[in-house]
Amino acid sequence: MLRHRAAAFAVVALVAACSGPAQTAEGGAAAGGGDSTLPDPDATAAPADPDATAGPPAEPTATPTPTPAATPDVDPADVGANELGEIPVLMYHRLLPDGGGEYDRSPEGFRAELEYLCAEGYRPIRTVDLVRGEIDVPAGTTPVVLTFDDSTREQLAFTADGDVDPDTAIGILRDVAAGCDGFEARASLYVNAYPFGGGQDSDELVTWLHDHGFELGNHTAGHVNLRNLPASEVQRELAAGVEVITDVVVDAEVVTLSLPFGIWPEDRGLAASGAHEGRTYDHEGILLVGAGPASSPFHAEFEPLAIPRIRSGAWDGGEPDFSSGFWFDVFERNPHRLYVSDGNPATISFPEELADELAPGFEERANPYAAESR
Repeated sequence: MLRHRAAAFAVVALVAACSGPAQTAEGGAAAGGGDSTLPDPDATAAPADPDATAGPPAEPTATPTPTPAATPDVDPADVGANELGEIPVLMYHRLLPDGGGEYDRSPEGFRAELEYLCAEGYRPIRTVDLVRGEIDVPAGTTPVVLTFDDSTREQLAFTADGDVDPDTAIGILRDVAAGCDGFEARASLYVNAYPFGGGQDSDELVTWLHDHGFELGNHTAGHVNLRNLPASEVQRELAAGVEVITDVVVDAEVVTLSLPFGIWPEDRGLAASGAHEGRTYDHEGILLVGAGPASSPFHAEFEPLAIPRIRSGAWDGGEPDFSSGFWFDVFERNPHRLYVSDGNPATISFPEELADELAPGFEERANPYAAESR
C-alpha cells in the first residue's frame, strides 16, 4: 500500500505544481472480538459485530457544509478517491513499559504505529468529525480516528516545567505529527471522574486538551457496567460523565460516548440520550470495543450510534486477532476498501459504480466519477 499511496501523493504534488466475544482487559465483552474467521479481503464490510447492528437506528442528518480547505483542485480519479470506503477507529488504553495487557501498548509500540500511519498515508481526525461527516484531510490520504479510554496518566501529563510530558501518548503523538506532513495531532479522549490521575493538575490537563483541539468524550463518571444498572442510574452515570468535563470546561461539547467495557445498558436508547435531576446528555456517536473498521459517514450502512473500533496491537501473522496489525495487513492487500479523500471536505467523491452505497441526504455533495477514468 505504501507504493500505492506514494503514487497518489506524487500525482497530488504534480497537480499542485501546475494548480464469541473476546474479553476486554477490564473484563467486558469485546463486540465481535470472538470472530475467528478470516474476513473476506474482497468484502467491503467489517466482520459481523452483534452489538454494532443492534444499536438505535440512526438517520443521516444534514450537517453544515464545512469551508473547503485551501487545497489544489485534484481530479478524484488521479488519487483514487473513495469517500465511501472504510475508516479505522483505533482504540488505546494505557502505555506501559512492558506493553501491559492485551488492550495496552508500550510507548515504543505506540510510536511505531503512529509512524506507520504517517508513512502509509493515514491522517488523524476525531470521533466527532467522523460522526458529523466533517472530514478534512489531504487528497489521497485516509482518515484514521485515534481514541483513548480511561484518561490515564500515561495518556497525558505535564513535566515539572509545565510542558506536555514527551513520553505520554499525547506527547508522542505531537512529536510524530511535527515530523509528518499533513499529520495533525488530533484524537478523542474518553474521560472518567478524576481524569489523568486526579492530581492537582487534572483540571489543567482537561482544559489543555480542549484548548488544543482534542475531543473530550463521555466514558461515564465511574467507569461502570451500564447493563448492571437500573435506568435511573444509567442516566445518572452518563449525565455525570458529561459534567466531569463541563464542570472544568464550561463550553466543551460532549457529544460522543465510549461504552465502558463495550457493554450497552439494558435499554440501549439510554446510551444515546437521557437526563438525571435536570442534567442532560445527547450523544451523536457511540463507540463499541471491537472489532473492525467503521463505515464512511456517507455510506448507507454507517451507524453513528454503534461505531466499531479496532484494538491497537501487533499481529504475528498467525490466526486473525482483529488487532490493528491484522487490519493494516488486510488494507495493504486490499487498498480499495479504504476511504481515500479527494481533498475537498465539501464534496463526496467515489467511483460511480458505488453510487448505490451513498446514504440518503448526501446527494447534493456527491461527486461520482467514471471508473474508466481511474
